Amino acid sequence: MVELVIKDLVAGYGNVSVLHKVSLNIADGETVALLGTNGNGKSTLMWCIAGLIKPTSGSITLRDGDTEIDLTACTPKQIVQHGVSLVPEGRRLFPLLTVEDNLVLGAYRKEARAKREESLDTCFSIFPRLAERRKQQAGSMSGGEQQMLAVARALMSNPKLLLIDEPSVGLAPILVSQMIEKIGELPASQGVTILMAEQNFNQAIKIADRGYIIVHGEIAFASKDAADLRDNDMVKTYYLGV
Repeated sequence: MVELVIKDLVAGYGNVSVLHKVSLNIADGETVALLGTNGNGKSTLMWCIAGLIKPTSGSITLRDGDTEIDLTACTPKQIVQHGVSLVPEGRRLFPLLTVEDNLVLGAYRKEARAKREESLDTCFSIFPRLAERRKQQAGSMSGGEQQMLAVARALMSNPKLLLIDEPSVGLAPILVSQMIEKIGELPASQGVTILMAEQNFNQAIKIADRGYIIVHGEIAFASKDAADLRDNDMVKTYYLGV
């Protein structure tokens, strides 16, 4: 049972502040969408959770059963060891390595190494195209196949919390729909909790249990459920063109 709790998070780059007292929470087994257009702080928040950016103030707490872990005090390596995995925007694959080699590198933490072969079989079951391409260089695959590989590589660490940053970027509409559908199946099939940063509202709402809208580094709206998110006036204006 995991829960992520973020309170009053302030973070940025040098003297430039990007996040302004951001607070949100994600309960065990949820798929939560973080919605916002480019430049509003979605990726910065993801990088803070993953330990790649140290916040100026505020807290990021991972509750794992009866244990509370202060992620702001952890290195990125330690955060992965605690069961948090990031699928970065832009995929960040090793293009000259094969599909299988990229996946094996995802099984970094000790618990994941022990289950490497089982996890490979699971990833190939979720994304059969990767099984067909397992000896192919990652950089020679299509954008959709590379996005599959990025998600699968994160799953190789057997995460409890999966952070997915802009999975629809650069994909054709039909591939976006297929990728979002696959992500939506993961909480039930793999037992993961998901925070997904996305600007494609129409796709995100298909799988999100609820969501947050981030505007200029602040949480402008927090929904109770998917219907509450869909019916919000801000969403109708900025995402649905109503």
